Amino acid sequence: MGAAARFLLRRQGVNRSGKGWHWTDIVTWVWLVGGLIIMFGPAVWLAFSSFKTPAALAEFPPSILPYVTQQATVEGYDRPLQLFDAKLPDGSTRVLAEVRRIGLVSQMVDPKAPGEIIRVNMNDRTPVRTLSFATSNYTEPFVHFDFLRYLWNSVFVTVVATLITLVVNSMAAFALSKYEFRGRSAAMLIILATLMVPLSVIMVPLYSIISSLGLFNSLWGVILPTVATPTGVFILRQYMLTIPDELIDAARMDKASEWQIYWRIVLPLTAPALAVLAIFSVVWRWNDFLWPLIVLSRRELYTLQVGLSIYSGELNVQWHFILAMTVVTMIPVVLVFIFLQRFITTGIAGTGLK
Repeated sequence: MGAAARFLLRRQGVNRSGKGWHWTDIVTWVWLVGGLIIMFGPAVWLAFSSFKTPAALAEFPPSILPYVTQQATVEGYDRPLQLFDAKLPDGSTRVLAEVRRIGLVSQMVDPKAPGEIIRVNMNDRTPVRTLSFATSNYTEPFVHFDFLRYLWNSVFVTVVATLITLVVNSMAAFALSKYEFRGRSAAMLIILATLMVPLSVIMVPLYSIISSLGLFNSLWGVILPTVATPTGVFILRQYMLTIPDELIDAARMDKASEWQIYWRIVLPLTAPALAVLAIFSVVWRWNDFLWPLIVLSRRELYTLQVGLSIYSGELNVQWHFILAMTVVTMIPVVLVFIFLQRFITTGIAGTGLK
């Protein structure tokens, strides 16, 4: 047994009584397994459901894996018929094809001898299903749906907005953490107070400003109003407070300008907090739907989240395409998290120190 397996399977009961399970072992396993299911269960369900056909998505009770009912071409019928394991009155079980259903009775035929109609109660039949992945849910949007254009718009908005957010918020945090001036605490309090202002309150005046600046139907109209975030200023300021003031005083004695201090000393030391803010910013911009929907009315400028709404009509919602493209939209955020996750613990832990 490897070291990892011994670590996962070790129990408190072994250490205390020499054998058996202690109640803390049971609580720990229930807590960990339950947390694992709650956290990753919806993602696993989403991934498997993205490979289901529309008929499989409409099944009840639903299944996790993408099963499809087998069909067979029967002589005398112009369309393939679904196959079922049917229990006959004599107790035998046969594979039959369903012709039609009338009330609680299903009219079925033997695919090898379709001349005789066999009536079977609906409760006495089960569909013959096999595991099948509908890869067309992923390929068709690339052919019939301008996915690459929407993907590029989302990547452009996310990357540019994240870069500007890091610069703007780090400048504000540098000034609020390393400069002594009257009203510094009040300014920080006002910035934090804006966290309580929802987007719906400022949506109309923000739209008027964007329209007057000529940024309506422009990706810059999506980017610029969201680059200054109170959360980012707070995280970076709290982290910059941990940087010794003596280090900045020494740089000033060496004739370094304020820009050089900010760019060459403070920013490199604030890399963990910047990584945390970058992850937050990527998630915010990538998943943003309401503001791009308001600013953009030209279809070629849609971001990916707005473009996916095309599959949601008034009378029909193409869930198989929506689920598949949702999985695709999750991939960039997951990759960013994988590459920057080592900074999260350091950045968040350092944010609360002073």
